[in-house]
Amino acid sequence: MKIGTYFKESYNELMHKVTWPTWKELQSSATLVLVTSVLLALVIWAMDFIFDNAMGFVYALFY
Repeated sequence: MKIGTYFKESYNELMHKVTWPTWKELQSSATLVLVTSVLLALVIWAMDFIFDNAMGFVYALFY
């Protein structure tokens, strides 16, 4: 396949066959990603905080 044919077919597919999200759908998806990322970061922080305190308590018992 020639490189020119590849680019023509790629352009045609992107312009006529791909369904692009609307601005509202894009905003909704971005909000969902943001909220999920913040929640996941909070869960990881809480696990780290609890583990750090638990290990500090265990080390304090032996030293």
